[in-house]
Parts: sequence; C-alpha cells; structure tokens
Amino acid sequence: MPLIVMCGYPCSGKTRRAEELKVYFEQSTERKVHIVGDGALGVEKNSVYADSQKEKNVRASLKAEVERKVNKDDIVILDSLNYIKGYRYELFCLIKHAQTPHCLVYCLTSGEQSSSWNTSRDAAEQYTQDIFDALVLRFEAPDSRNRWDSPLFTILKDDTLPFEAISDALFKRKAPPPNQSTQSQPLSSANFLYELDKITQDVLMSQLHNGGMGRNQ
Repeated sequence: MPLIVMCGYPCSGKTRRAEELKVYFEQSTERKVHIVGDGALGVEKNSVYADSQKEKNVRASLKAEVERKVNKDDIVILDSLNYIKGYRYELFCLIKHAQTPHCLVYCLTSGEQSSSWNTSRDAAEQYTQDIFDALVLRFEAPDSRNRWDSPLFTILKDDTLPFEAISDALFKRKAPPPNQSTQSQPLSSANFLYELDKITQDVLMSQLHNGGMGRNQ
C-alpha cells in the first residue's frame, strides 16, 4: 500500500533506518513490509555511479520493482540514495497512479560524517572517495514545499524515528488523487522528464524559428 522513500548522502544511515521501520511496522501492523534497494539488485555501486547510463538503468529497475510491489495491503520501503528530485517526482507520479500515500525519510548528515562512516566499512562495501564526493556534490536535498517531497521527515544521526507520525502520514492521510498526466504517463519510462523537456524545447525552437522567418519576410 504506502511507499516510504529513503533519501540521503551515501552512508548516511538509510539502510539502518529502513530496517527500523520494517521492524516497527511488522510488529505494529499485520502488513507485509518489503525493502527495495540497491543491495537486492546486487549493485556494484562504484561501477554503477561512475557510469550515468548504468545508474539510470538501476534507477529504472528500482522504480519497476517498487511498482510491482505497491498494492493495497503491503508497505514498500525504497532504500536507495534517491538524490535526484526528478526521480523523486517520478516516484510521486507512481504513487498517484496507484492511489496510495507516501512519505519521505531524509537521513540528514554532514559530508564529513558520512565520509567517516564510509571509510569505517569493510573495503568491499566502501564507495571510492571520488565517487562519494561526486554523489555528495550532485545531491539534491528534499524540500517539503514540493508535493513530491512531502510529507518529509528529516532525521539526524542521533534521533529516534518518529514512528507514530510516519504511520499517521501513511495510514491517516488520503492518497493524492490521480490526474490525466499520471494516468496516461507510462510508469516504466525512466526518462519521462527528459523527454517532456525535450519536446517543450523543440516546440519553443520551432516557434522562434517560424517567428524569425516571418520577420525576415
């Protein structure tokens, strides 16, 4: 049923928080809880995040897995970086289409703290420093003023998760109603925003070109 989107820097505690949420909802409800994430896909993160096409494919695979698991009964937790606001918007379109609520859990840490946690991992689990730094630079922080980033729960490293508030956001709030764009948009298209922008630019360029020709005549 509902979707919880985790968000944060690499090594910011997202997986630990996702597991805490899973335990809470399994104990407090009779619903199944599914965690969808890079680990389940067997992602080799340094290879993937060094290649934009591989990263795009992973995001598409994660979204497709979320779409398969979202239903009227279960809870889905997406445990990944989710650092691109356009991707979070695509997830919002997905839940509107499915007519189910969602929320965002933002694990807020400093780059220094996350880097320290990264280097304390086993070598095979670490991001290289170059990849880590690049992901931090590219990170687009969530903003609760954006409907796709709301409700937003910002969690610091020593905070206790507000379990009841998150539960209320998922079960005591109406799902966003579907509209024509979400109903007609094929959810499997990972580059919807890019294609929409490209079409818009083509139309504008055509209008400018035609206007220029008219003036020249």
